[in-house]
Amino acid sequence: MAKRGALDLASGLGGKLSKQQVDSAAQQYVNYHELYGGEEESRKSNYAELANKYYDLVTSFYEYGWGDSFHLAGRWHGETLRESIKRHQHFMALQLGLKEGMKVLDVGCGIGGPLVEIARFSSTSITGLNNNDYQISRGQEFILSAGLSEKCNFLKGDFMDMPISDNSFDAAYSLQATCHAPNALGVYSEVYRVLKPGQYFALDEWCLTDQFDSNNARHRTIKAEIELGDGLPDIRTTRQCIQAMKDAGFEVVCAKDLASDFPCPWYQPMDPTHISWSSFQCTRIGHFITRTIVNTLEFLRIAPAGSMKVYNFLQTASEGLLKGGREGIFTANFFILGRKPALETGTTIGNL
Repeated sequence: MAKRGALDLASGLGGKLSKQQVDSAAQQYVNYHELYGGEEESRKSNYAELANKYYDLVTSFYEYGWGDSFHLAGRWHGETLRESIKRHQHFMALQLGLKEGMKVLDVGCGIGGPLVEIARFSSTSITGLNNNDYQISRGQEFILSAGLSEKCNFLKGDFMDMPISDNSFDAAYSLQATCHAPNALGVYSEVYRVLKPGQYFALDEWCLTDQFDSNNARHRTIKAEIELGDGLPDIRTTRQCIQAMKDAGFEVVCAKDLASDFPCPWYQPMDPTHISWSSFQCTRIGHFITRTIVNTLEFLRIAPAGSMKVYNFLQTASEGLLKGGREGIFTANFFILGRKPALETGTTIGNL
């Protein structure tokens, strides 16, 4: 269902923003970031506005270039981008042991691509938590067209303060979404609170690896490019994420960079020299065509003023991710599986 045509790209660009607001919103967004003089503390204290502006501005681009699932995955030889993304979603479902009748939470669900695929694969009921009105409206269209309105739904809310009762869900997952949180402990603690005792939380995190050197100017620039291009207040290390899971109360069952498992790296789609029909928009020719389309649509006033600003910072994201992945200082596939401890014998929910 994801929109792929140029006119669809133009009509959706800006999300819930009016066409007149796009240019100023794009400028306000980039001004939050280090490469434009912004500061980390400002991004963290305004994380919700940062993420909302980002997804209003970029969701149409993501659908045009990426489809309905806004995340990355390693690939096997001969596997298409879409196949790798679906396989990764199935992997998450299997790690959680999902089965029919379970009530599952998707933390930061985007427009619902993973939610739909995992619901079909596991026969579970899934609630997608999202704080962006435009993505929720797109997601509602998506689950309706998929025939899953009876099993799937969306909930508007901030994952740092979820509008959900304690001990409500049988499982939870997050696919490269909690990186938008101002701190890992806050969002992991909220997931812990809403999970039933004894149940599991599986997530992919965007992380700096042990090879990142904060004293290396090039490393710092790559980090800043990824933050600018992907709406991030900061990027945490793998060690910080593991510790935050433990501090939130989870038993860490598994913590692993999945990037090492595959011959084709997660950042391959960002490599403009890699020729693939399944990710044509990411090739040099694809970049040229998309840039020309956006430039033309903005010139003709079909797309709003500021569209090229959005395209340009997304290109910065692509370049930063490619450099970070190649140099081994960043991974988009740091997998953590945590378990909320079961209740002790004789303990009731009311005693928690």
